[in-house]
Amino acid sequence: MVPSDESARFENQTVVVTGAGSGIGRATAVRLLDEGARVIAVDLVPDRLDELVASTSSNGRLVTIAGDLLDPGTSERILAETDGRLDGLANVAGIMDGFLPAAEVDDATWDRVMGVNVTAVMRLTRAVLPLMLAAGSGAIVNVASEAGLRGSAAGAAYTASKHAVIGYTKSTAFFYTAHGVRCNAVAPGPVATNIEAPFKSQFATERLGALMQVAIPAVASPENLAAAITWLLSADSANVSGAVLPSDGGWSAM
Repeated sequence: MVPSDESARFENQTVVVTGAGSGIGRATAVRLLDEGARVIAVDLVPDRLDELVASTSSNGRLVTIAGDLLDPGTSERILAETDGRLDGLANVAGIMDGFLPAAEVDDATWDRVMGVNVTAVMRLTRAVLPLMLAAGSGAIVNVASEAGLRGSAAGAAYTASKHAVIGYTKSTAFFYTAHGVRCNAVAPGPVATNIEAPFKSQFATERLGALMQVAIPAVASPENLAAAITWLLSADSANVSGAVLPSDGGWSAM
C-alpha cells in the first residue's frame, strides 16, 4: 500500500497501462488503483488480466483489455473505454531480443522487438494524444531501459528499440508540453519480471557475461519501477517533461 498522503493522488483520473498483466505493468496498475485511479489495463495474455482482477479490490475502477498492441483494433477498444477523457498513459509492454548482436539478429526478432517496443508505443500514443490535447492536460510515461543509455545491456534489436523510445519521448515532449501534455521515460536496470531474457548468442555470452557479473546492480522489484512511473504520471512531477529517469540502482552512473 502507498502512504496515506498519496492515497488519492489519482482520484477521478483515468490512466491506461500496457503490459498490465505482469511485472512492472501490473505493479503500476495496482499502485494507480491504490491511489484512486480508474485503470484501463491492457495485456496480450487474458489469463494475466484475470489474475489481476481476482487479486485487486478496485470497486469497479479496473477495466481490462486483452489484445495485441500492434493490432489497430486494440487502440480502438482502449479509446472506447476512456469515455472521451484520459489523464495518463503508461507504455510499459515490451519484449527482449535474446541478446543477439548485430551480425546475428534475424529479421523476425528485429521486426517483433521494434514492433512491440517502438511501433506499439507510437500507435497508442498517437491514438490518445487528441484526447489529452483537447483537455489541455495529460501525462505519458514510456518505459525505456538502461539499454537505451548504453550499448552493453542487451542485443542489437532491444538496444536500438530503447534508444528509439527515448528519442520518441523527447520528441513528443518537445511538441506537446506547451499544450499541457507531458512525456517522460523511465530507464530500468535489472527488474524481477517474467520477461524471458536468455542468451541466444555464444558471442554475446562471452562479450557481455563477465561485464554484467561485475557491473549490474541488484535486481529491483516491479514496485520500485511503479513508484517512479506513478510519480512521473502525477502532478508531483508537473514541471518535468522530456526527462529520462534512470531507476537502475545507480547503473547509469557507472
